[in-house]
Amino acid sequence: MTGIIVVFPNKDNATNIRNLLARGGMDVIGVCSTGAQAMHYADTVDDGIVVCGYRMKDMMYTQLREYLPDSFEMLLIASQDKWSSGDVEGVVGLSTPIKVYDLMNTMNMMLQSMDRKRKKRKKEAKNRDPKQQETIRRAKELLMERNNMSEGEAHRYLQKNSMDSGTNMVETAEMVLSIMAE
Repeated sequence: MTGIIVVFPNKDNATNIRNLLARGGMDVIGVCSTGAQAMHYADTVDDGIVVCGYRMKDMMYTQLREYLPDSFEMLLIASQDKWSSGDVEGVVGLSTPIKVYDLMNTMNMMLQSMDRKRKKRKKEAKNRDPKQQETIRRAKELLMERNNMSEGEAHRYLQKNSMDSGTNMVETAEMVLSIMAE
């Protein structure tokens, strides 16, 4: 399930955006005013979209983007000079004042894109042979044992390092096994 989290320093703005999305048939899992609260909600779902302003009470949108898992995307609602200045990967911008039509179309586009990515990930996971799956399982177990991680945290760790290093997940698992076995 794709979770939608709305984060604005002004709780009324966040509630208004949530109400618009809910009227459009979208399921909003959280409304908050800080990046830390958004991270808490993000931990409850596999992937999602964070709809936010340029600045939250405790951080800027770029910091929140860094802390979010790669399976999350961000819809930044701010004046164009705020979001056009920096190209942050995984961030789509809508300039203020927003039109309901633009918000709904952008959200639908992002949800469809995430759905395609999710299907692609599931298909790739099914294409792994048993030996590759075993390598990933062993690496996760090692991370869980040595670093006190949950299974989900170990999986996200492998995924993030895989994406950061530009290798596939099996190669990353092999690297973890070789480094931690020493």
